[in-house]
Amino acid sequence: MQGKVEICGVNTSKLKVFKNEEMVELLRRTKEGDKEAREKLIAGNLRLVLSVIQKFTNRGENVDDLFQVGCIGLIKAIDNFDITQPVRFSTYGVPMIIGEIRRYLRDNSSIRVSRSMRDTAYKVLQAKERLLSEKQKEPTVEEIAKELGIEREEVVFAMDAIMDPVSLYEPVYSDGGDTICVMDQVSDSKNTDESWLEQIALKEAIKGLGEREKHILALRFYEGKTQMEVSAEVGISQAQVSRLEKNAINQIKKCL
Repeated sequence: MQGKVEICGVNTSKLKVFKNEEMVELLRRTKEGDKEAREKLIAGNLRLVLSVIQKFTNRGENVDDLFQVGCIGLIKAIDNFDITQPVRFSTYGVPMIIGEIRRYLRDNSSIRVSRSMRDTAYKVLQAKERLLSEKQKEPTVEEIAKELGIEREEVVFAMDAIMDPVSLYEPVYSDGGDTICVMDQVSDSKNTDESWLEQIALKEAIKGLGEREKHILALRFYEGKTQMEVSAEVGISQAQVSRLEKNAINQIKKCL
């Protein structure tokens, strides 16, 4: 079947996608103890889990495992969501799913070093001790490499391989107040949680547009065409292109 994606035995092409009004009603019923509404909410938001785990698929983890962990985060989000707050469920649910997957990866991480790399590392340690004993000073990487007859890079890689990994949540400073962790000192201004959430929210908003509006926005902002060029390609007037473009952008802004 075209478009079929099956994970953990779930055919996602058959999953129902709820409108915002339906989501609000199901969340209300769930808070009142309606188990059937809760099951519908879980099934109707599995696509949200899929959109999140795609960001973690390059880590060598089993996708089915990530999907199941993501579902746990989804269930927690459903159970803890406050329907009195003016927040879309996806805005609250995505960070919950991300957090659950990150905890799983942190608690189940395993770094495997090849046998040959470990052997090289032990030889480096022995050479380091030998040179330290002879010269009474810490040997340089170049001296160790020369002693073993290997490249400098091999020495560096071997030593890095046997070093204990440091958690991003490892405290590096604390003054009695907020603790600074390794993660606080390793920043990525581009791939932040905020930009990630914005991308997911934008995709959700664009899904609500009609096919013609999507096509016009794609031509204008992905292919960089002018309204006149879009007008000629779509077969409508420039004024119509301008109006449809403006309406689509306003609709996206409203969803966001």
